[in-house]
Amino acid sequence: MPNTEMYEVDVPIHDTANPARHGWHVFTGVADSPTTALCRVHEVYDTALAAHTAGRANPGKQPDRWGAAGLRPGWEMEWPAATAGRWVDQCSWNSRDDFAL
Repeated sequence: MPNTEMYEVDVPIHDTANPARHGWHVFTGVADSPTTALCRVHEVYDTALAAHTAGRANPGKQPDRWGAAGLRPGWEMEWPAATAGRWVDQCSWNSRDDFAL
């Protein structure tokens, strides 16, 4: 992988049964650009949702650190409003060495 920068993708979500209930699904992983990060998030989310729908286990984090945990059945992802940018660790909980890529 040519670039090992961590990215964060924030996707607004809403409850289809009660649209007044809304929030965010936040993903992090390795990408070489915001566009790549958005594509990877959509891929891992679709894969996790398909597994959930079929009654299979969530595939978990992929080698590039992207994964979709905490799926909310009945909540819809608002993909056109998703944003991506380099991940900033506000609390210094992890260092780049922790990523072990």
